[in-house]
Amino acid sequence: MEYGKLYLIPSPLGDNDPAEVIPAAVLEKIREIRTFVVEEARTARRYLSRAGLKGHVSELELHELNEHTAPQETEGLLRLFNDGNDVGLISEAGLPAVADPGADLVALAHRHGIEVIPYAGPSSLMLALMASGLNGQSFAFCGYLPAKTDERRERLRTIERLSASHRQTQIFIETPYRNDAMLADILSVCRGGTRLCIAANVTMPDAFIRTRTVEQWKNEGIAIGKRPCVFCLLA
Repeated sequence: MEYGKLYLIPSPLGDNDPAEVIPAAVLEKIREIRTFVVEEARTARRYLSRAGLKGHVSELELHELNEHTAPQETEGLLRLFNDGNDVGLISEAGLPAVADPGADLVALAHRHGIEVIPYAGPSSLMLALMASGLNGQSFAFCGYLPAKTDERRERLRTIERLSASHRQTQIFIETPYRNDAMLADILSVCRGGTRLCIAANVTMPDAFIRTRTVEQWKNEGIAIGKRPCVFCLLA
């Protein structure tokens, strides 16, 4: 069986013109691919249209892969690569397969010897770390923290201890509607001298990226709201 290749296609972090944040070579490759695995078909169609396929999106083959996709359905996506057919993987925002269900498709590709080709594009995690002024030599991505308050606070204490013992920047994210609850918990349980970077709406015209100590954040006050946000912490 001859399989095609899997291309990992980055997408904008917000409602940017793709040409502002996606390299020209990636946009060119997008126009060549006809089969895509996407996290959400509606937003993927909008992105592909703006990326140069306006008027041709209906000709594309789109398959959804998200948190609701059963393992057997993911395995079934292998057929998309038959006869040398190339497939593009697109997540909702940023780089696919990072804190993203698309990682399951990448794993499937490796199991079957399918070549995986990652493309450069915006990463809210790396952009936040770059702009934070915190330790970029040693860092860890913790993903989403627990949703329940008590569990989230305990996890924050653990993250702060790890950061202090290893001098390691800890990066984590939250569902936008819980951003302010997350911030309140950080200010409640973390030490005053711990540094915290809040990076919201990265790459957007109203981007907010600022690093302060926990004590300074308490005095300054901020409401993040429902903006996509990355938190970087260094104790």
